[in-house]
Amino acid sequence: MNIIETKKLTKFYGKTMGITNLDLTIHEGEIFGFIGPNGAGKSTTIRTLLGLIYPTSGSATIFGKDIIKFGPEIKEEIGYLPSEVFYYDNMKVIDLLKYSGSFYKKDSKIISKRIRELAKYLDLDLKKKIDDLSYGNKKKVGIIQGLLHEPKLIILDEPTGGLDPLMQQRFFDLLRDENKKGVTILFSSHILNEVQKLCDRVAIIKDGKIIKVDTIRSLAENTHKRFKLETAVRVDKSRFTGIKGISDLVITDNSVSFLFRGHINEITKIIASINLTNMLVEEPDLEEIFMHYYV
Repeated sequence: MNIIETKKLTKFYGKTMGITNLDLTIHEGEIFGFIGPNGAGKSTTIRTLLGLIYPTSGSATIFGKDIIKFGPEIKEEIGYLPSEVFYYDNMKVIDLLKYSGSFYKKDSKIISKRIRELAKYLDLDLKKKIDDLSYGNKKKVGIIQGLLHEPKLIILDEPTGGLDPLMQQRFFDLLRDENKKGVTILFSSHILNEVQKLCDRVAIIKDGKIIKVDTIRSLAENTHKRFKLETAVRVDKSRFTGIKGISDLVITDNSVSFLFRGHINEITKIIASINLTNMLVEEPDLEEIFMHYYV
């Protein structure tokens, strides 16, 4: 089942483009990454899916239901964490979260138990007033608010701001636990190593358009690999001249470094003819892959 599906989804703000002709499919039970720099269209896409803004044209479904016709029904099963969270400062954390839980058609006792379990896991004091919380602790409130009703779909828009590294890891572990229960997660971020650690597939968005959708593994396998060779004697540059797929070639006295994109057997034939003392082959990280599409 496709949990999210868009067809030529478009949003303009007057004459200013937000997103254009987005075709996107997110499958049930996957953790899907949505990456791009600020202003690329990530938040516009999410707000449109949530019905916070209306599309200019195109369509989208969540759980197979049209986002406009069935908006309130869909929201019952969605947990959402925006990049910035704002609350009533004078409320206690527990009162705010119980108030949030009251909007869902679920047993209040079950929701209260869930709130306390999540607060304990995230080390959040439920008795404090919102005004007394640090930015990081306010973000924890947002996390609990998004998960307290045990949604089938979690949508996260730049969710880790304000969380220290230890709490970020705990948050990721929490998301993985939810995913093991069958929950689908849309994880939007410009922090690429977060996406690489967490997600199954990823969409890259640029200037309001999706330019690539693929698995993290496939993106890494089908892009450049960096070779670093240490040699017994200096290697003549002519050995690598004219070889398709080689770029960024640097040769010093006893080392060779280059990027290669192509079939691995083609380059290993050349390397085998060199008197090597050491060799390192590095997979590109998501940031290198991302820059390939943005420069």
